[in-house]
Amino acid sequence: MICCEGNLVFSSVVFLYYFLPAVMLLYFALPAKNAVLLIASIVFYAWGEFSYVFILLASILMNYALGVLIDRFRGEKSGRILLIAGIVANLAPLGFFKYGNFIVENIGRIPGIDALFSVRMDPIHLPLGISFFTFQAMSYLVDVYRGAARASSNPVHVGLYISMFPQLVAGPIVRFNHIAANLHRKNIGIDAFADGIRRFAIGLSQKMLIANTLAATADSLFSMPSDNLSFGVAWLATATYSLQIYFDFAGYSSMAIGLGLILGFKLPENFDFPYISQSISEFWRRWHITLSSWFRDYLYIPLGGNRRGKHRTYFNLFVVFLLCGLWHGASWNFVVWGVYHGCFLVLERIGFGAILEKSPRPMRHLYALAVVAVGWVFFRAETMGQAFDFLYAMAGLAHTAVSAHGAGHFLDPGTLIAGAVAVLFSTKVPAAMAARFAGGAKRRQSSGDVVRCLGKIAFGRIAEACVVFFILLWVGYSLASKTHNPFIYFRF
Repeated sequence: MICCEGNLVFSSVVFLYYFLPAVMLLYFALPAKNAVLLIASIVFYAWGEFSYVFILLASILMNYALGVLIDRFRGEKSGRILLIAGIVANLAPLGFFKYGNFIVENIGRIPGIDALFSVRMDPIHLPLGISFFTFQAMSYLVDVYRGAARASSNPVHVGLYISMFPQLVAGPIVRFNHIAANLHRKNIGIDAFADGIRRFAIGLSQKMLIANTLAATADSLFSMPSDNLSFGVAWLATATYSLQIYFDFAGYSSMAIGLGLILGFKLPENFDFPYISQSISEFWRRWHITLSSWFRDYLYIPLGGNRRGKHRTYFNLFVVFLLCGLWHGASWNFVVWGVYHGCFLVLERIGFGAILEKSPRPMRHLYALAVVAVGWVFFRAETMGQAFDFLYAMAGLAHTAVSAHGAGHFLDPGTLIAGAVAVLFSTKVPAAMAARFAGGAKRRQSSGDVVRCLGKIAFGRIAEACVVFFILLWVGYSLASKTHNPFIYFRF
């Protein structure tokens, strides 16, 4: 697991008030913007992971060289051998650092293994963001081999693609083609800068004002002894964590996208209101979109996708989500979480999806929310035993101690307000209201009432600027109070 205390998280005083302003000043003042951003990204990584920065640098140099060679020998056997070697070389550090302890620990549990030889391994620190930059590096090599991208002859471009600090440690996972044009020509301007600030402020508020508030309740409930878990408490813990992880991760993604816009890069969206889904298949089209599409394009389709019969399709889905679970962490909890989602995806393919389509919309929505919420229990619990304790309680089967508190005991005003705001903004209602507002202004303009339209738009801009300013003030107060905590996905 990663310790994030010394890292430059976006919601830290050092990042917001020192690192980011310094980078912006140099970035916009100097002509060699890619070089400035690459150096800043290396410094960003080294700030919290100095002893492992060589892994990131080695990844950059290796994948730059391999990309050039694969491009040169594309279509030949040598190109394929180089691609396989590149994938193995990228996966080897990830396998060692992320799964070494897990593999050794489980080998040591085999009965009688200690009689043959000693199976021991000291705990290994997981390098920050290694899962994300490894997947980006592999996608670069595969895309070059497939001809979907041309290898860059500029090592700064490859280095910046792999290490760009806005999305280095927790995504979104970017394809080289997504930013290739921006590496040569930045989309820098007042409008892009303003959009970036707004998007960053939205993400910062999601993290600091919603996710962190809910985290306090979720953490306290998930740390409770199992005999204190009542039906209501278990469901409250699951609900608060479900909202926390969404706004924590979506908040980080929004901040990364906002920083990208400020710097002249258009990063891909990573979330599309996943909690309005009406099936698990739809949920995975809306949740962590860049990871889902990565597994689809680089694993599911190469395995055969849905082109080799229904049974092979079910097998492919199962394998993809087993590995998706393992990607999130070296723990049986994550394995079960991945398999759990894979089973529901297969179930929906077998025929349950057709039944769902004929069901009332509220039932479909309730089904998706319930399945996802139960899955988050495996994701959040420290052990499988704790996960099953929560599931028993959620099913009303737990033996609760007489002195245990009910769910209402843990609902303080801050949690209630954050929860209500989280529920509202996890739907499209606010976005629909904003679209209706913009549409109304546009209709007035087309009808000839230009003055009234401009006044409406100006009011909207002023109100938006005031909201952004208020958010930044509030976040500043929260930072001064030291109420921030690391992003959940920094662990992976």
